[in-house]
Formats: sequence, structure tokens, C-alpha cells
Amino acid sequence: MRVRVWVMVVVLVLVLCAAVAAAAVLAWPRAHLGADDVGLARISLPGFAGRVTAVEVRSADGTALPVTLRHGQIWPLRTLDSGERVTVEVAVRRPGWAGWLVGRTERRTFTVETPRARLLGHWLQVKEGAPVTVAFDAPVSRVSLAGAVRSIAPRTVVPVGVIATGSDSVGAIEVAGVSRPWERLPAPVRVSWFPARPYTQLLAEPKPGTELAPDRRLVLTFSGPVADVLGSRRPVLSPATPGRWRLLDAHTIAFTPSGFGFGLGANVRVSLPRAAHVAGQPGTTLTRTLDWQVPEGSTLRLQQLLAQLGYLPVDWQPSAGAASLSTHAQLAAALAPPPGQFVWRFLNTPPELRALWLPGRPNQITRGAVMAFEHDHNLVVDALAGPRTWRALIGDAIAGKRRDGGYAYVFVHRSVPQSLNLWHDGRVILKSPGNTGVPAAPTALGTFPVFEHIPVGRMSGTNPDGSHYNDPGIRWISYFHHGEAIHAFTRASFGTPQSLGCVELPLASAAKVWPYTPIGTLVTIED
Repeated sequence: MRVRVWVMVVVLVLVLCAAVAAAAVLAWPRAHLGADDVGLARISLPGFAGRVTAVEVRSADGTALPVTLRHGQIWPLRTLDSGERVTVEVAVRRPGWAGWLVGRTERRTFTVETPRARLLGHWLQVKEGAPVTVAFDAPVSRVSLAGAVRSIAPRTVVPVGVIATGSDSVGAIEVAGVSRPWERLPAPVRVSWFPARPYTQLLAEPKPGTELAPDRRLVLTFSGPVADVLGSRRPVLSPATPGRWRLLDAHTIAFTPSGFGFGLGANVRVSLPRAAHVAGQPGTTLTRTLDWQVPEGSTLRLQQLLAQLGYLPVDWQPSAGAASLSTHAQLAAALAPPPGQFVWRFLNTPPELRALWLPGRPNQITRGAVMAFEHDHNLVVDALAGPRTWRALIGDAIAGKRRDGGYAYVFVHRSVPQSLNLWHDGRVILKSPGNTGVPAAPTALGTFPVFEHIPVGRMSGTNPDGSHYNDPGIRWISYFHHGEAIHAFTRASFGTPQSLGCVELPLASAAKVWPYTPIGTLVTIED
């Protein structure tokens, strides 16, 4: 009987000790994780809770994030995104005298989300003379305004540094902000402001009337929602340009060109479905049209491409770091040519031709090459490198094309005995006697590109005595200056002035010259 009593007493004591230990574990002070004004989080340790021995932070995908503990604050050692969810595990070493009862180490796991600050408004109506400010839904300590990043005392309202007066009454800026200094700035958000007006206002970037890069995006921001201002319609571009309009936000649409963009040298017009006032312009006039000018491609780059494609008597050798073959890079190079040098393709190039070459400046060699390129590509042959010509040039350069016909040049001596010389790819392949104009109708001196090339035609005009001539069936005609042409003509002799300005050749010579004088071929007339 006495043994049974002692057994029951022992069991009761053990149960009581276990209950006390369990109560101690449950009631013992524990570590807590809370928000912090500057750090990722703050660890709170009540009395007798122990000391922190380790802190581990992991991203949502389990990647360990380096942190440090400073006076109870957890500080990331690398930037984190706003609104990023991370897991924090804290290890706490309890006092040694309590370890036998509640355990030596406590491990706590928490989920923390980094703070996020959002802009409260993207389209502002600002009173005349008032500062332009942006507002966040939470205090920010680091902001980016138009790409300039700076730290500030935490605040929810941030001035952008503009007073809404004069031309500054309207504008736009890219804004981003974060609440903590260790947060990574998010993608900037465009904020636009307008003066308070009773009619629709429009902010266009770039500003209408200024230059427009060939592949730059056009951005139109309205003071009212796009759905109210434009309805379901979209602005119309002239000339028609590949690309598409896209709604960036409720007030903003943008046109992003594709391919070769607007075209070098093009006049770009946007026609709006409904009239608006272009913000920043004086008065209250509403308009439905906006205009920009795309800069023309440089003469130097034009020559580089023509040389690269085989249309010049020179080759172009780019320096290191030449423009890549992407459309964007080639458009940029058209405005800012890459470095390099031109070299003559043939050692024995005629001095008359060499004298015409002017790198980076307009000249007859370049003019003739443009005409030849336009003719080869079924473009209007006007010797002007317009948007279509540039588009074709860049397209051929990207495709790696090169002309295979070689380079031909004709020079004619007016001094008696008169002759025509045909030079092609480094050598004179024909020298023939010929006739130029009589003193009353001399053949013009100078260098001219061939602009019309026909195998047979009718030539008519007025003689020096006032009578008229009409000669059908003239063979192998290459017009190079007004009505002056190289062509075949039947004469008793050649080598003296006999024509009315043309360069006349025997039939056999004219037949051989004609294939080498397509549109764009240069003809030099010299004494």
C-alpha cells in the first residue's frame, strides 16, 4: 500500500514538472519582428528572451539575401525591389540558466514585404504660379526626377523643381520613388501637368515644329482621358509610316515607328480626330494638325553607303567600331557618320575624275551615283537622296548587296582633233574621234551625269539660222546636259566641231559606248 502511494506521488510530481515546463515554454518571452522606419525590419527581444545569434533572409525563390543586424535593425546589403516578399528566420540563444527548462535556442520565421510607394496622380492641373509637385501614398526617401536620383528627407509630396509660369505651365517628367534607401528604384512613371483650362490641352513629345529622329516614338498626352478626347479613333500619320499607336495610360497614346521609321528628310504630320490646344503655345487656338521635320541624312554617310554598295570610284573602309547592321544603328549612322576613310578603287583613275571627289561635300560624283542607284531601284531619278532613297540604301547595306557593273566614266576633248574616251574599271577601253558643237552652239564645258538613256529616238530643235531640224532614228542616245547627248551620227569625218551641242560618234563607237553610259554615268567635256 505504501509503495503504491509513493508511485502516485512520483507520477504526480513528474506531471506537475512537465506542466510547469510546458507553461514556461509557452509563456517565456519570445523574439518579435516588426516594421522599421529605415531598415527591412526590427527585432524586438523582451527581457530574458536571450540574444540574436543568426538572421537569415531569403527571397521568394529561396535565394539567400545578405543582411546585417544593427541595433536590432535588419539592413539588406544589396538592393531589393519595392513590394518584394522575403522570408526572415531569426535564431535566438536563451539564457543558460533557463536553457534546461525552455530550450537553448529559439528559431522564429517571419514573412516581410518591402514597402511600396505609389504615385497618387499622373495628370496634374496646376494653377499659374504654383510649384509642380508629385504626391505618393507613402513617404519616399529616394526619388528619380527626369533620371536624376537624389536622397531626401522622407515625405509624401515632392516638388519637381518647376514653377508653373510661362512655358513651364505645361510639361512632363519621368518620376520614380522608394521608401527605403536600400530599395531599387522601379521603372519611372510619366507625370504630366497642364494649366487649368476649360478646353482639351495636348502635350506632344517631341515638341511640334522641332526635329524628329527617324525612329523616335511620338507621345501625345491629353489633359482629358483619351477615350473622351479621341473616342475610338486614332491620329493619322502623313506620310503613312509603318508602326502602331498604343495606349500608354488613360491620358497618353504613343506611336512607335517600325522598320526604317519616318524616313530621313521627311515632313511628318499628325492629324487629330478632334482639335486641341497645344499646351505651351500662346493664345487659345485649337488645332488638329501637328508637324515635325525629320533631319536629312548626312552627305558623308550617303557617300559611305554608295561606296560600300559599289556606286562610286572609291571604297570606304570603316574604322573599328563601325555601325552595326541593325536598322536603328544604320539610321543613327545616317545622322552621325562613323569614322573611316575613302580609298580609290583603281590606281590609274583619270585626274579629271579625281578632281571631282569631295568627301563629305556635294559633288557630281555623288550626284551621278545617287541617280544610278535610284534608276537601279525603280525610284524617281531626281539626284536627291530623299526618304525612299535612304530607305533603299540602308536596306541594301543591311542585306550586304553590292553593284556588279563596275564604274564607267566618259571624258571628251573639245580641242581639235576632238575625241571621246571611255574609261571603265581602271583603264580606257575606247578612244574614238567625235564631233562637238559648232561655235554658234558649243557643247557646254563641265561634268554632267547622264539622265536619259535610249537606244533609238527622234532628235529635233532649232538651227543657229532659225530653221528647224527633225531627225528620226538616231541611235545610241545618252542625254547628259539639257538637249546635249552622246549619240551616233553619219558624217563624212569626225574630230571637228560639227554638231549643235551634242557629242557625235561613228555608229560602231556609239554602239560600244552606249552600254557603258546608263543613267548616272558622268560625262566630262573639257578643252
